[in-house]
Formats: sequence, C-alpha cells, structure tokens
Amino acid sequence: MIVGAALVELRIHGSRSLKEKRGVLRSISQRVRNRCRVSVAEVGGQDTWTRALLGFATVGNDPVVVRRVLERAVVFVEDLHLAEVVASDFEVIRLPLTEALADDEEVESEGAEDEDGD
Repeated sequence: MIVGAALVELRIHGSRSLKEKRGVLRSISQRVRNRCRVSVAEVGGQDTWTRALLGFATVGNDPVVVRRVLERAVVFVEDLHLAEVVASDFEVIRLPLTEALADDEEVESEGAEDEDGD
C-alpha cells in the first residue's frame, strides 16, 4: 500500500475573523474532497485569522499516481483563488505490509498446486 500526504500552507487575504477563515477553509476542503478524492484536515494555524495549514492524504497502489493526485489537489486549491498557496510539501511512502501479503499469496498459490497433485 502506498500512502501519500501533502501539507499546504495558505494565506487567506481579507479575513478579519476566525469565522471568516473557517468559511473559506470549509469551502476549500469540500471542493478538494469532491474533486480530488483526498482526505482533508486543518492541521495548523488554527489560532490565526489569515494563515492555515491543510493536510491532504490519499492511498493507492502506485506511488506515481498517489503523488499526482496530491499535486493536482494543490493546483486545484491554487486555481480556486480563495486563498494564496504559500508553500506545499509532499511525502509518499510504501508500507511494508504490501510485500508481506504478496509473499503470503505466493505461498498459498504454491500450496493450492500441491493439493491438486500437480
């Protein structure tokens, strides 16, 4: 299994209260979830009116596809023009469980051949 995460730092221009900021972030989060099919959470900057740090996460079986999904999500946020993307960072990791499961499947398929008498 491949896990991808992105951090996106946003500057929300014209926000004069936490309520205004939450409205902008709610709009961005819902649109990103619907369009890009990633999980979204505010992970930093909760105490400021004009700054936010959003975290995106997705999983898949191909690291290139996982990274591409996250990059498209960041570009989508930029194209919304609801907030300025100040910085972004990506991380894609392979969990070792995938290899262990593949090894188990090979053993099971070898065992099935032995039961048939082949």
